[in-house]
Amino acid sequence: MANLTRQPSVLAAALLAWYPRHHRDLPWRRTRDPYAIWLSEVILQQTRVAQGLPYYEAFLAAYPTVQALARAPEQEVLRLWQGLGYYSRARNMHHTAQQVVQEYDGLFPTTYAGLLKLRGVGPYTAAAIASFAFGEAVAVLDGNVYRVLARIFGLHSDIAAPASRKEFQALADQHIPASTPADFNQAIMEFGALQCTPARPDCLFCPLQHSCWAFQHGQVALLPVKSKAKAARVRYLHYLVLRHGEAMYLKKRGAKDIWQGLYDFAVVETAGLKLGAAEVLRHVEALGGRLDTRLAAEPGPPPLLKHVLSHQKLEARFHTVWLAGALPATALADTGLRAYSPAEIEALPKPQLIANYLGKN
Repeated sequence: MANLTRQPSVLAAALLAWYPRHHRDLPWRRTRDPYAIWLSEVILQQTRVAQGLPYYEAFLAAYPTVQALARAPEQEVLRLWQGLGYYSRARNMHHTAQQVVQEYDGLFPTTYAGLLKLRGVGPYTAAAIASFAFGEAVAVLDGNVYRVLARIFGLHSDIAAPASRKEFQALADQHIPASTPADFNQAIMEFGALQCTPARPDCLFCPLQHSCWAFQHGQVALLPVKSKAKAARVRYLHYLVLRHGEAMYLKKRGAKDIWQGLYDFAVVETAGLKLGAAEVLRHVEALGGRLDTRLAAEPGPPPLLKHVLSHQKLEARFHTVWLAGALPATALADTGLRAYSPAEIEALPKPQLIANYLGKN
């Protein structure tokens, strides 16, 4: 390990000198409002800045205060979140807003320990809010910080292993200056995002080049060590796009579902990508639907869309089925399906897979 552990000021000084010249001007860096900071951190979890920035601005415009977010219907919040994925973040965010209003009189806790008591707020988010909004000297630890610390200090602990967090957190906390914790946290994350990048880091012009263990030992590409995740499994979905007149039938996903609270079509999951026309008709009839043969789709494969989730890959075909009449009430009660007009569908929160299909069709 490099000897910077005995010289905390070296790392901090280099990062604090680098940051003003190279950082991106992002709106959440211009505020000390804990609500706005929290909102940005939730949105940026597992989301790139370029993708998250429009959502951050849209949420602040729609809900400028934590009270406004707490009052909003969950369906409205999920619709605004549509496209960001990991929808549990949006549901937790909504619940946390209500918790802050109901249990804390609309004021965020002002300490790291207090922030950890909020639903969905883990160590990283609590550290970010505590340091950025309230000046508490607690270091953030995200993927960028792991990478910077592993390379600078030559740490070979597997960053995917829970036990490694304590080691990295202790090291980061050792180096954070008590006088400028927010600047240090912003600097080390930005340094990892722009300079000490996962691939092709800019080592030639790195201010820490001579102190970097990985650079000095030719192991920049080998650090940090991260065990590979399990290969994502492939699932084959066949959506039944049931249509009657202008209406389409969708259903709301239930509790304990990765898409809880979102709307999609009736779906059949199979072991492969093919589902013959006779099988499609059988599933439609099982729902109480009657095919309108005058509007039957032209022969040929139905549209295929692919969608990647964290631990699975979806390959989905969309089978358009025109119905001769509305689905019976018993089928609606049993399946949760309901007929929606195009305008109503536009307002519903939907998985991005469904939104992509509707956008193309």
